Amino acid sequence: MRLLLKRYFLLCGVLSYFLFALPLQAAAMDLPTEELVPGGIAIIQIQSASNNNAAAPVVHFQNHRVMVARFSDDYSTDWHAIVGIPRSAKAGEYSIKVKLGAEQTTQHFQVQSKHYPEQRIQITNKRLVNPEKRDINRIITESRIMKQAFTSWSESRVGNLRMDWPVSGPISSPFGLTRFFNEQPRKPHSGIDIAAPVGSPISAPKSGKVLATGDYFFNGNTVILDHGQGLISMFCHLDRIEVQSGNLLRRGERVGTVGQTGRATGPHLHWSLNLNNVRVNPMLFLNEPSNNGQQ
Repeated sequence: MRLLLKRYFLLCGVLSYFLFALPLQAAAMDLPTEELVPGGIAIIQIQSASNNNAAAPVVHFQNHRVMVARFSDDYSTDWHAIVGIPRSAKAGEYSIKVKLGAEQTTQHFQVQSKHYPEQRIQITNKRLVNPEKRDINRIITESRIMKQAFTSWSESRVGNLRMDWPVSGPISSPFGLTRFFNEQPRKPHSGIDIAAPVGSPISAPKSGKVLATGDYFFNGNTVILDHGQGLISMFCHLDRIEVQSGNLLRRGERVGTVGQTGRATGPHLHWSLNLNNVRVNPMLFLNEPSNNGQQ
């Protein structure tokens, strides 16, 4: 009898571990990787004096709405703010503003410095480095379209925040590089470049709604995809666009094919990821690089 009871309690302990520990671990894996540096992500647990925090808090960082997600829908009512940190941020203390019901608080987090290496690129078409007067109106119009997309906000449940690779291939240019085109300083690299042959299929790394498509001066054939709560993908230099504005895409559905349109020195996909109107490192949302033949 004692042996049977011992086995019973042992079995109960094992079951308790799988029923309670594993869901929390799985929820943690659904979150992106925190990196408290310029271009990185802060994951901040929402502190509340109230025990009733079932409703989602409203969070702002530098006057922009911030994504919020539960750590676990089944076993916890804790909310977390997923904050994009600007590439231009300096090391120091930053804060978010939290509104939870009638309660309003401020929470702080620290950002560490990070050095990004330089990249120098030679462009044979000098017009793509120093646009002519006839190009300016087009560039301004396209900038407005992108700004409108990046500042948009959709109230939707974001679910699993881990993303799939949009195309198979090695990283040819990582996020954040300090860039020079024809020895002239330009904005830092706002995404990652994935090298792949022309015509390679591009798929949605996460479900979302197509906000805009077009042939842009610098970006070439472009698709902007809204994943919800300020998390927005932009795919550039496509050879062919296979979606239209307003389309709803499931994870893994086709977006288009790899090309080298716009300001590109070879075939690749430029993928940038926007979070609270900040371009962040997409690698922090991706599954393991080894899944994509990363070198």
